[in-house]
Amino acid sequence: MASDWLGMSAGDLGRGIETGKIDPIDLATGFLDAIAGHPLCDRIYARPTRARALAEAEAARSRARSGLRLGPLDGVPVSWKDLFDSAGIATEAGAALLEGRVPRQDAEVLATATAGGLVCLGKTHMSELAFSGLGVNPVTATSPCINAPNGAPGGSSSGAAASVAFGLAPGAIGSDTGGSVRIPAVWNDLVGLKTTAGRISLKGVVPLCPKFDTVGPLTRNVEDAGLLLAALEGGRPADLSGARLEGMRFMVLETAAFDGLRDAPRAGFNHALERLAEEGATIVREQAPEVAEALALAGVLFATEAYGTWRDRIEAEPDKMYPPILDRFRGGRAFSGADYVAAWQTLGLLRGTWARRVSGFDAVLLPTCPILPPDVDRLLADPDFFMAENLLALRNTRIGNLMGSAVLTLPTGVPATGISFMGLPMSEERLLRIGAAAERALT
Repeated sequence: MASDWLGMSAGDLGRGIETGKIDPIDLATGFLDAIAGHPLCDRIYARPTRARALAEAEAARSRARSGLRLGPLDGVPVSWKDLFDSAGIATEAGAALLEGRVPRQDAEVLATATAGGLVCLGKTHMSELAFSGLGVNPVTATSPCINAPNGAPGGSSSGAAASVAFGLAPGAIGSDTGGSVRIPAVWNDLVGLKTTAGRISLKGVVPLCPKFDTVGPLTRNVEDAGLLLAALEGGRPADLSGARLEGMRFMVLETAAFDGLRDAPRAGFNHALERLAEEGATIVREQAPEVAEALALAGVLFATEAYGTWRDRIEAEPDKMYPPILDRFRGGRAFSGADYVAAWQTLGLLRGTWARRVSGFDAVLLPTCPILPPDVDRLLADPDFFMAENLLALRNTRIGNLMGSAVLTLPTGVPATGISFMGLPMSEERLLRIGAAAERALT
């Protein structure tokens, strides 16, 4: 029975606990044993947290037996990206710079989720300081990709995606600054939710670019994404009942999003569009020049904030970093404070134009990632290839961050490809309803 639990959704596991068919301690033990026995566990989990998980599962068992469960996921275990502070457990953000860093208390979002009954299985590997969309990390570990034995897993929430894809967690919590939830979700055929900046607390989360950093789940289905969003906030899950595509209007973003798009992602996206249309959705294709203008600002906005956040620590020990990641951070040295302020002011105007353009649509659609997982050995051997593939991998996802959007990515049915549903800020619940309907059409 326990082996069957490894492939179940978080929602189904929670319902099993509710009916008494699943014991939270047995459930946690089953996942912890699977982690310990998996041949790739050291590339997925930086640190399993067995003692913590069993203690939390024991409390969940007591609540379940007393009829006092805290919510639909009370007793369900999940993994956490290694940039969420965890009390008494090292949190190193995939970086030798932070080796041995042990926080005294949980990140606020971890504390909230724990108070709601989630069980922490452990901390997962990630791109160094979260500054790569590829997930390749020779400093600590490069996680595997379910679709490509020699391919990059997607980053920076690489281990988060792998933990779910390889059956070592029913759900995972990652972060997304420029695509770090969505790219690993796509390459591992998962659902990924990029939340609106500011919606979920970043207190106790190792920063990259605080103005863009967001927290979000990686899951097997849309229901789980909604359940985990609610658990991270201590709120109520989105109501997904009765969601339909009929009558919805979607805008396909043609500006920039299709440049350099490779064959498989194009095929997956087109397949998804066909299925949406078959279910009664209206699809309109539009250009949006403000998106191209915003993408041109990405260098000054992301690199400057990242370097400003980490400059002192990086320059004290630059030899501890993987050179291509070090170079990405140092790219922020090229811009002045005036450049940075002006870029944010311009972005504010562009966001206004974008909001007016898309306000008449239920969501904006685009291929989540233009490329498939590139070969890890080639990425490590060729820094120029690494940089080019990383920038292209992040191009489409970064649109959502620049525009301040909430974004949901779903698998298309073509392996390692995804379709993104972009909404206005704080539209997560609406996107989840759309996603629930789209998920049925795509499966």
